[in-house]
Amino acid sequence: MSKTLVIAEHADGKLSAAISKTVAAASQIGGEVHVAVFAVDGAAVAAQAAQIAGVTKVLTVNNAANNHALAATLAPQVVELAKGYSHVLFPGTTFGKDLAPRVAAKLDVQQISDIMHVHSATSFDRPIYAGNAICTVEAPASQLVIGTVRLASFQAAAGGNSAPVEAASVTASLPTHTRFVSLAAQKSERPELQSANRVVSGGRALASSENFKIIYDLADKLKAGVGASRAAVDSGYVPNDMQVGQTGKIIAPELYIAIGISGAIQHLAGIKDARTIVAINKDSEAPIFEVADFGIVGDLFTLVPELTGKV
Repeated sequence: MSKTLVIAEHADGKLSAAISKTVAAASQIGGEVHVAVFAVDGAAVAAQAAQIAGVTKVLTVNNAANNHALAATLAPQVVELAKGYSHVLFPGTTFGKDLAPRVAAKLDVQQISDIMHVHSATSFDRPIYAGNAICTVEAPASQLVIGTVRLASFQAAAGGNSAPVEAASVTASLPTHTRFVSLAAQKSERPELQSANRVVSGGRALASSENFKIIYDLADKLKAGVGASRAAVDSGYVPNDMQVGQTGKIIAPELYIAIGISGAIQHLAGIKDARTIVAINKDSEAPIFEVADFGIVGDLFTLVPELTGKV
């Protein structure tokens, strides 16, 4: 019988929306699904996790050292808590991609990254070659499975559950060579990029960070998240946490609007699961039009302000 531990990501007392999708993947494996909340006081986050359909138990590991989600500090605790489980799953976010390899290394098992489909408790699909091919991976039946879940491939689990919440005790020795110094983060009222239902992204054609204002204006009208191509990030127009693509964030919004983005294969790998793709580009031969459901050929500096005014 499978028994899966999902490691919760949270901030400011709020559970990440990525966890409901990770739980959805865990539920497809079968068996019990437990969610572990590592915090100073995880009661509020645990209560949110307990509402996710499919969760059979929530464990809280309260420790002053968990005030900041440092992978080096969390990894030994996850390793100890993982005893007795057949699977440990992490969301395919920056948090999960940072923490999972450390846990896998400490447990001396191979990690399965970007799980996008569950065939059985030991068989999973994951993308390779920038999503142009899908590889089926078979894990040894006797081995603990450590994996990250590709959020774009799973629908969020429903709510309405009331799983029991229990306190868990972990006595693992925590490292002292890593410490929290400061956090520099973008503050925004817009939806978080990986969980937004609508996303507006800009590319190198915007030509400057000042010109990105038209992207922000349209996104605000649509109540959408804001993304960018790697070219725009590398050019310094926006911070790298807005990058969408193979080396950025993999997203699956209901609506994705690509403005001034040519459509390099690395970018397309990050948006292939979007429900509807709209592209605006002055180059009618741009690769983005090959995957777009709707395409507009024209000058973005004329078209986008017009669209903003009509929304």
